[in-house]
Amino acid sequence: MRAAVVIPARYASSRLPGKPILERVKAETGRYLIEHVYDRAAAAEAISRVIVATDDERIARVVEDGGGEARMTSSEHRCGTDRVAEVAEDLNEDIVVNVQGDEPEITPEQISQVVRLLESSPQAAASTLAIPIDSEEQWKDPNAVKVVLDVNNHALYFSRSPLPYPGEATPADSPAMPLLHIGMYGYRRDFLLRFAEMPAAPIEQAEQLEQLRILWHGHTIQVGVTEHRSVGIDTPHDLERWLQSRAKN
Repeated sequence: MRAAVVIPARYASSRLPGKPILERVKAETGRYLIEHVYDRAAAAEAISRVIVATDDERIARVVEDGGGEARMTSSEHRCGTDRVAEVAEDLNEDIVVNVQGDEPEITPEQISQVVRLLESSPQAAASTLAIPIDSEEQWKDPNAVKVVLDVNNHALYFSRSPLPYPGEATPADSPAMPLLHIGMYGYRRDFLLRFAEMPAAPIEQAEQLEQLRILWHGHTIQVGVTEHRSVGIDTPHDLERWLQSRAKN
């Protein structure tokens, strides 16, 4: 099966404006943030094509000047998935992987893993990844999305709440290992186009998690468990942590 990565990237981030093309990142690392993500995706063995989907010509110019492929998309999209779906309409690949434009720590192997999960799970409409939760603080953090799996590693539910409830045990001692969701998705292209047209689900609106729309409408998400911890850059604090980590290495 042929697979493409589409990276949604917008300039108007409320917490970190201009995030994909911050000059400080270029000055300290030699590449803009969006280029770091693009390079990771392009190195994935399972990927035949990488496209940045944006509504900002400055971002598109940076990508294209660096030898990458960018596509201008509507500024009216509600979320990154809708932006990815617009690009997917013109693709011939069987699988489309949505890699967030602020995930420079994601590995090429994880991107390929998301593709392989769909190749080996014909019943699944989408795939994603999770890692074991390593602290009670993270387990309780509403910004850290938890996922609960069934025996076949299909997602049962995603939540910002601390799930599953461990009883009297700590999360680390729980018989059901708590898992932290990594927000990267593989979609079968035909399903992605349908998904973008589906009405929002009540649980999606309550949790503010669009992947719950998939479960609400009765479709399957295959989840792979990985050990590599990647942290997205959502805030200035995240940016400082990433830059400091790179400087140490």
